[in-house]
Amino acid sequence: MLGAGRVALGAGALFATRPTLKMLGFAETDGTGLALAELAGGRDLTLGLFSLAVRDDRAALRTVVLTAALLDVADAISLGLAARNPQARRAGLGGVASGGAAAIAGAWAWRRLGDP
Repeated sequence: MLGAGRVALGAGALFATRPTLKMLGFAETDGTGLALAELAGGRDLTLGLFSLAVRDDRAALRTVVLTAALLDVADAISLGLAARNPQARRAGLGGVASGGAAAIAGAWAWRRLGDP
């Protein structure tokens, strides 16, 4: 489930960058902002596809889930810092909430995957 959601968000950010940024609350951006959003989209798309590819290998999936959760923490921190900018405040605060929630869900899944 987390992998499929990450694929969807990543594909949106990579292939439909402007509409995805708007949906996430970001104001209009320049080429640099678009490139960074596409970079993040590619990362999420790759992580999502990888997690789906290893879903039958519990140990590998656990590693991918932990990696994704740590990246979600980094995203939440980065977007929290971005929220200091009035133009990015709405998106930044939303990113703290969504990145934090994704990190918690990932940590929960990682822990559950460790249970026999």
